[in-house]
Amino acid sequence: MAKAIMIQGAGSNVGKSMLVAGLCRAAVRRGLSVAPFKPQNMSNNAAVTLDGGEIGRAQALQARASQLDPHTDMNPVLLKPETDIGAQVIVQGQRFATMKAREYGSRKSELIPKVVESYRRLAADHDLILIEGAGSPAEVNLRAGDIANMGFAEAADCPVVLVGDIDRGGVIAQLVGTDVILPPEDRSRIKAFAINKFRGDPTLFADGLTAIADHTGWISLGIVPWFDDAWKLPAEDVMDVATRKGGAIKVAVPRLNRIANFDDLDPLAAQPDVTVEIIEAGRPLPADADLVLIPGSKSTIADLAHFRSQGWDIDLNAHVRRGGHVLGICGGYQMLGQQIADPDGIEGEATTVEGLGLLDVMTTMTAQKRVALSDAHYDATGDALTGYEIHLGATTGPDMENSWLTLNGRPEGAASDNGRVKGCYLHGLFAADGFRSAFMAAVGVPIQTMSYDAGVETTLDALAAHLEACLDVDRLFDLAEDVPKGP
Repeated sequence: MAKAIMIQGAGSNVGKSMLVAGLCRAAVRRGLSVAPFKPQNMSNNAAVTLDGGEIGRAQALQARASQLDPHTDMNPVLLKPETDIGAQVIVQGQRFATMKAREYGSRKSELIPKVVESYRRLAADHDLILIEGAGSPAEVNLRAGDIANMGFAEAADCPVVLVGDIDRGGVIAQLVGTDVILPPEDRSRIKAFAINKFRGDPTLFADGLTAIADHTGWISLGIVPWFDDAWKLPAEDVMDVATRKGGAIKVAVPRLNRIANFDDLDPLAAQPDVTVEIIEAGRPLPADADLVLIPGSKSTIADLAHFRSQGWDIDLNAHVRRGGHVLGICGGYQMLGQQIADPDGIEGEATTVEGLGLLDVMTTMTAQKRVALSDAHYDATGDALTGYEIHLGATTGPDMENSWLTLNGRPEGAASDNGRVKGCYLHGLFAADGFRSAFMAAVGVPIQTMSYDAGVETTLDALAAHLEACLDVDRLFDLAEDVPKGP
């Protein structure tokens, strides 16, 4: 019978995803069949699964740590923000609806049967399910109909470990305050706590652990020091990419409001000789960039307007005049064309807008969404690569005659006549070591040879060892309880 335990946070960004990834790999090292599960995630950085759906990128990394292929059951509800007040709702990998926050809040309880269904399928196939919460259970204003934290813990009847982030300060108040504000039935589910992101000498917080345990009655599992190699793992938040330090080769990436599927940046950022610089609003595109990479977007037309409002279109034209190279992926590819038409109002109001005009192509938005894993070759060298497509819209035009990829046997992408401006719909292509080296050499900046996948695997093993050295991992696993049999 499978056992399960849920890792919740005393706030957002306390490091739950990283902890679950490390615990998954620690379980594998103990010979357990383990699977990650997150009832509800909110992210535009999605992964495509073998069963043809979408899940959060963090759950894909956790699946890798578990030595499993990603599956839609690992993240049955994914919210992909399209505006400040609304999001596309993905249920068991497929588009369910687009809802405003208030509507979703009133309807999310309808999704709990699907969430529990996915959870039980995973539990039927594995020894241990490591569940990740979202945000914080202390958001008691969201408790009614909750499927992300205590609402799911209640539905699944599973124990909870609460994690606090000491790096942001006030960790005692985070944890004790959560205990105080929760209703008794939710409070009783929390069996233990842990402190994450500690810098310095952990023994200096011994009295803090005692204070938390005395106020709450929870078991202390320990203190996790800051994991310095976290930057080597795929990032779910684009700002985690921005913190990475690299070398003299500069890849400039404008920060789009609805940036999506930016895992294309991870292998580049992992290169010791490359700096991926995220350009925030209000800053110009740097004149010394070797490559400007325009990433994917959840709302291409709105992000194109934002791009122009920052003056980045002027900077980009100057970059091209200086002989610079440009790559647009997915939404970025669409922006580089002559025109984007949305006759049915897929992204908002029906409209047609002028593109950046650096590629002679145009895109028409359509309701049908393409979600697929794909095999490809880089035409210039024959290097093989794998990636995924996840987009709305169809692109046509003369520059597609200058395709530079062969995708599942068909031409893919477009390029300017001089080859300095390229676009394609394939995400994840830079994870292929041969392609990454060949592409950057064509940009005129050869990079060091390295294995990106091997680096991720080594870092996952190091993360597991890091947790095992500072946390009572065996006790945490012992706290897991049997998954009740469903109807």
